[in-house]
Order: sequence, then C-alpha cells, then structure tokens
Amino acid sequence: MQKSKLWTKDFLAVSLTSFFVFVIFYMLTVTLPLFAMDELHASKQSLGLIVTIFLVSGIVFRPLAGKWMTTLGQKKVLLIGVFIFLIGSILYMNIHSLSALLLLRVLHGIGFGMSTTATGAIVANVIPEQRKGEGMGYYATFMNLAMVVGPFVGLTLTNTLSHTAVFTVAVVSSVLAVLCSLVLRVPEVQASSATNEIQPAKGLAAFFEYRSLPISVAGLVVAFSYASVISFVSIYAKEMGFTQASSFFFVVYAVCLLASRPFTGKWFDQYGENSVVYPSILSLAIGIFLLSQATTSWVFLLAGALIGLGFGTITSSFQSIAVKKASPHRRGVATATFFVFFDSGMGLGSFLLGILSTAAGYKGMYVFCSIIALLAIAVYLVLHGRKSEKQRIISQNESLGK
Repeated sequence: MQKSKLWTKDFLAVSLTSFFVFVIFYMLTVTLPLFAMDELHASKQSLGLIVTIFLVSGIVFRPLAGKWMTTLGQKKVLLIGVFIFLIGSILYMNIHSLSALLLLRVLHGIGFGMSTTATGAIVANVIPEQRKGEGMGYYATFMNLAMVVGPFVGLTLTNTLSHTAVFTVAVVSSVLAVLCSLVLRVPEVQASSATNEIQPAKGLAAFFEYRSLPISVAGLVVAFSYASVISFVSIYAKEMGFTQASSFFFVVYAVCLLASRPFTGKWFDQYGENSVVYPSILSLAIGIFLLSQATTSWVFLLAGALIGLGFGTITSSFQSIAVKKASPHRRGVATATFFVFFDSGMGLGSFLLGILSTAAGYKGMYVFCSIIALLAIAVYLVLHGRKSEKQRIISQNESLGK
C-alpha cells in the first residue's frame, strides 16, 4: 500500500512559517537583554521581565487563538498572528526606553502566541493521519533548527555589527513568515460535518481541550526540567570554563536530533507512543544529569547530544498526542491547551530554578532537574502511557483478527 504524501507544498509552507517565527523568538531572547543593557541602560534585575512578559502575553492569547480558530478559521487566525508579529518586529527599530520595550514585548507575545498556536493546529490537519507521528516530528525539527539558527545569527550580528542588524533580520524573517502563510492552503474542518458535536463548546471547554489535558500536564513537567537548559546553560558553561564549547552545545543538540528524526517519527506511528516517549524522557534525564557532572568539554557536549535527542523527540511526540486526542475541528484548541501548559512549565521553571541555582549552585540545580525529568516518566505513565499501551494491544489484536 502506497504511503500518503507528507512533503507537500502546504506542509513546507506551515513548517517554514513556524521556523521563521521561532528564529525571531530565539534570536531576540538571547540579544534583547544585551540591547536593554547597552542601549537602554536597564538594570540586571529588570532583564528577566523582557522574556517573562513576552511568554505571559503568549500564554494568555493561546487559548483565545484556539477558540477563534473554531469560529474565524485557522488561516485567518494565523494571518492575524503573523501580521501582528511583523508589526512588532518593525517597531523594535524605534525603541528608546525600557518601558516602551516591555510594552512592545506584550504586542509581540500576542503575535507569537496566535501564530504558533495556529501553525500547530494547521500542520495537524495537513499531515496524513497514518503519518502523524513522522510528520509532527519533522515539523518539530524546523522549530529545533530555529533554536540553533536564532541564537547563532543574533549573537554573531550583535558582536560583529549592531543591534539594528538583529532587528533588520527579525523584520526580514517576519516578512518571510507572512509570505509562507499567504501561500498556505488550509483544509478547514467544520464541527457540523466533522463530528457529532452540534453545539459549540461553552465555558472553559471553549478555550481548553479536556482530552488533551493529561499529556499537557506531562509536558509541563518536562518543560520545567528543560528550562534549566535553555535559561542557564550559557551561564553554567562560562562558570565551568566551557565558553568555547558552549557555542557548539545547540549545534550538537540539533545534529543528534536531525539524525534521529527519520527513525523516531516512524517508530511512533508503527509501534506506538510509548516506544518513543519513555526512551526520550530517559535520554533527557541522563543528559541533564551529565551537565551537573561535566568536568570536560566533551562530557558537556555529550550532555547536549542526549538532551537534544530526548527533548526534541518528546516535544513533537507530546504535541502529536495532544492533537490526536481532539476532534479534527478542535485541534486548534488542543494545540493551544498543550502549549499553555508547556510554556507555563518553561516560564515557571526559569523563575524557580533561578532561585534554586542561587541556593544550591548550577550543579545542584541540574541534579534536581534530572530527578524532575525522571518524575516525568511516572507522570506520563499514569496520565497517558498505560491507556496508550492498552489501546495498542487492542488494536493489534483486532488487526490479527482475535
């Protein structure tokens, strides 16, 4: 039986839209604190607000975007989101005070929350059902590549040219995201024709997909532990004398993730979620623990390889599970639900782990986060893993005619 085509124009368009948006997100995450200190003379205590306000803004608008997709349509919400994101990128060129920057971060966070929620829902409808795990894995790879490209380009431009060059690249990337969104054809799914749910969801159900909550909670725990990496690994590397190796940390991360992607997505579809999720969480936990024990650059980079292999695979797997749980017309709400919890775990982790690192040091913090990552295995098992295994056995027996 011939496989349904995965690499279509629409799949590439939505994946590239996500890539350009996330390139800007990661590029500005690492460069705006430098801009605030160099150009706006901001205090160190206020730098955390630049990221926090952005994430809070996105979190607030994710469930709203999920609800609007069921009424306005997925493409309209995506276009509104990327246009807001473009306007925000342009306005960075004319920022002269910290208060203005923080207000702009609110606007930019709205665009980010809307556009990334929409792309996550759209790609779930573009990918063929029988290749969902594989497709979501490749889609997540575009986001993972942005995690490498964004900081590299941003820091290189900041060190060699100027902050204006960074903002120029942000505008160009935003324009490319808009163009990719415009050529995208979205297979809209209406509730009346796709499901038996005639009445629109009311109350909290209009903003959150209850069937996606269990895997979203597991995602929050994973994101909490990973926040230690994205927020503090560069500072930790400097403290340990791995400054040169730190620039290659996310490169190794991306290489290992890309090398594994052709296999993990197919295993997800053929052998079930558990066959991929359990090894991935274990890989993340071991990688974070290795960070705490690293005394040489090669151990530090090995940790990056294991973390990339684990976390990159977990993200795509959990998102795929979240959208599979929902009805087709509710995939936007399911995507929003997952990322609200995921972003909350990341934001909460960054805040609380910063306090922990002050008391226990970065080594102690990473030991703690490796334990949290292992705890995610138990959380996943209880909330989803057991049910998934039972369903896999039932499906296997049915296919064998038992």
